[in-house]
Amino acid sequence: MKIAIVTGVLGGIGKESALQLCRAGFSVVGMDVIDATDISEFEGYDFTYVKGDLSSAASREALVDTAVSKGNISVLVNVAGVAPKVRRDILEMTEESYDFVMGINTKGTLFLTQAVANRMIEQKNGGAIVNISSCSAYTSSTSRGEYCISKAGVSMITKLFADRLANDGITVNEICPGIIATGMTAAVKEKYDNLIANGLVPLGRWGSPDDIAKAVVALSDGTFGYTTGQSFILDGGMHIRKL
Repeated sequence: MKIAIVTGVLGGIGKESALQLCRAGFSVVGMDVIDATDISEFEGYDFTYVKGDLSSAASREALVDTAVSKGNISVLVNVAGVAPKVRRDILEMTEESYDFVMGINTKGTLFLTQAVANRMIEQKNGGAIVNISSCSAYTSSTSRGEYCISKAGVSMITKLFADRLANDGITVNEICPGIIATGMTAAVKEKYDNLIANGLVPLGRWGSPDDIAKAVVALSDGTFGYTTGQSFILDGGMHIRKL
């Protein structure tokens, strides 16, 4: 049985990625910070839920231990991420907000990846690590600078681990989603509806968690086994510069 860890598993991208991995034959161990009051979508699949906070070392350890108790870890999908609780101009950003966002998006991702990578090395079976970064890793958004900085950090985490783990047969890649319909973007739906209507996204629509999850599975199942350290931009063409 191939075991995959998925963080942020009760959010839009995390849940859809976990479901598609289950359908692809993976045993999924998922973590999120909230109580799993309804995980009926996972009925009939080999799915284990662990409640925990990615910024907590104890939670990360419990997640890895749970996965290891089921067998060798084949895949890690780092989805968990938060936006600032309050959007502020970068000239007014608070240290509290910075620490909150960085603690989960960057520090938590870094040290969970470190823990899982060491397990994969011990297993001597290779593996795949997939990080969910963001178009914000390379796009300025001055009202949520801490989020942009945190995702730029995820991009470097991807490169560092791809370099370090290549000789162990472990691939490390990232997906940079554009405007995706999730709980995180629900609060700014009207803003993005208008931007998309005015041509920001060449394909002319919001992205869906399914769009991202399909790429997660492809990066997890060996389809891209000769690719590491790569950024897959899934943004409907938003990154294209036009005159």
